[in-house]
Amino acid sequence: MAAQAKASPRFRRLCNQFSTILGGTEHEITKGPVCFVSRNRVFKAKILGRRTTSPVVFYQLFSFESLDKSGRALCLGETALLQSQVNQLLSNLRKHGIKVTAVHNHWLFENPRIMYIHWESIDDPIAFARKTKQSIAFLG
Repeated sequence: MAAQAKASPRFRRLCNQFSTILGGTEHEITKGPVCFVSRNRVFKAKILGRRTTSPVVFYQLFSFESLDKSGRALCLGETALLQSQVNQLLSNLRKHGIKVTAVHNHWLFENPRIMYIHWESIDDPIAFARKTKQSIAFLG
């Protein structure tokens, strides 16, 4: 974990809770302050015929920043997932009122097909974390 940026005790508590809800393997507070949480997906894949377990391929990223006095913040999420899981995640996020901003691939010649979805919301970070957790729960 990198050296923590300056943040209020309230922000730090929110970041810890945000990370716990999302099951983050790592979290940090960067300049801004920005609460940044990461974790990795686990599934078997090959790129160019070679097995990969790289976190560059299998990540999930979540953050919040620009926390206002009412407790709402800019909340962002992204995950790697299998192509067959895209529609379910899109539906789950939308049911929770979260805007899906991108669906795309990063790699060529991977097997199975790995996609990436990005989403965003202005929300209470804890509410966003809970909605996100519910939305991605089926991914395992």
